[in-house]
Amino acid sequence: MFDFDLTMPLMAVQFLLLTALLNAVFYKPLTKVLDERDAFIRGSQSSAKDNLAKAESLVEEYERQIALARKESQSVVEKAQAEAREIVSQKTAEAQSAAIAQKEKAAQEIQQQKESALSTLEQQVDSLSRQILEKILGAELVK
Repeated sequence: MFDFDLTMPLMAVQFLLLTALLNAVFYKPLTKVLDERDAFIRGSQSSAKDNLAKAESLVEEYERQIALARKESQSVVEKAQAEAREIVSQKTAEAQSAAIAQKEKAAQEIQQQKESALSTLEQQVDSLSRQILEKILGAELVK
């Protein structure tokens, strides 16, 4: 059936040469590129994991700083509100005391004007009563 002449070994040699040639020209560079690509991907993944970890730690730090800043701003706002309440109560007390003082001053002025008016009225009453007496009794009897 088979004829074992030089054809079969020649085909085997050609096959081995083709395999060696393909291995040298195609497979080794291809596996080298695939290995380099795999190493690059692994390196990229590890650097991405490192960067992600750094980013997460930065986010946590920033959130902590934001929370601290919020607490500080809240305390500043509360302090400002307390100071504002204190100023309002102080100004209200000052206004009330000024109003009371003004009221007392007005009451004193009214009292003085009242006394002045009474004194003027008493003088006018005395003058009118003297005039009436003079007209009724005469000017010589009144003095």
